[in-house]
Amino acid sequence: MKLILFAQTAGVVESGAAKNAAAQIGASAMEKLYHLHFAALTTEEWVYIAGYYGLRALLVLVLMFLAWTVSSWASALVRSGLRRVKFDETLTKFVAKFVRWMILLLVALSCLSYFGVQTTSFAAVIGAAGLAIGLAFQGTLSNFAAGAMLLIFRPYKVGDVVNVAGHLGKVFEIELFTTSIDTFDNRRFIIPNSSIFGTVIENITYHPVRRVDVEVGASYAADIDQTRQVLERAIQSVPEFVRDPAPAVVLLGLGASSVDWSVRAWARRDDFGAAKQTLVRAVKVELDRVGIEIPFPQMDVHVNPSAQADGGAG
Repeated sequence: MKLILFAQTAGVVESGAAKNAAAQIGASAMEKLYHLHFAALTTEEWVYIAGYYGLRALLVLVLMFLAWTVSSWASALVRSGLRRVKFDETLTKFVAKFVRWMILLLVALSCLSYFGVQTTSFAAVIGAAGLAIGLAFQGTLSNFAAGAMLLIFRPYKVGDVVNVAGHLGKVFEIELFTTSIDTFDNRRFIIPNSSIFGTVIENITYHPVRRVDVEVGASYAADIDQTRQVLERAIQSVPEFVRDPAPAVVLLGLGASSVDWSVRAWARRDDFGAAKQTLVRAVKVELDRVGIEIPFPQMDVHVNPSAQADGGAG
């Protein structure tokens, strides 16, 4: 019994000594590493450093892979959930991307702290570098501020047809720094938000109903009242027009070679293009049916025979 107790005691002492030795090696290796004394590291210390950081690097890679996968799932889940409740499409895309990058950022900070980096020091570093970053990224920060204002005041949303910064198209996506617009000939423009927010923004599809204007000239020989009736009949032949607001045929004035009219009717924004094409055709067909001419600019040249004779005699 005494021998057994002695052997157990010796094993405990040996195990404790091994642990203390390993701790001393680790402390020595970390101290030399922090002071960049690589030449002074022994083989055992190199092995300890490789094992210490190798396992942590492997764990960090696994965590980042999981974070990338989970963030994609979370972003897709948020997007589908918001679309299911018919949330605004502009804010849906923004919130989905925000959720993904916040997950990646939190995991990255956790990985840094796992390597012994004090993440609380990042606040001091960011504060000290804030002035320099602000001066270096004045344009980027202005785009960020403009993007925030666009998301808050929302002069347009995803799917609207707008005319901004000299570009006409449908809004595809609104981000904090840029706005993506698809033109009707299938081109995409990525416009900085600062170029949009500081200028006039024309939201063409903001209202559910738009007015279609078609201007036409009639011959001076045509009867004015008959011309008005013909143009009103052209409006009534277009099924896309709504009756409220009421359509109108306006006499604009007496032009150089024609009596000028404006045919005005209202259509839903989704039917605007088709309604305008149909109205242009209807106006031409109805005028031709009753024989009212649409004059075109022309010049009459009058020759004075007496002036020619005087010139020839001279």
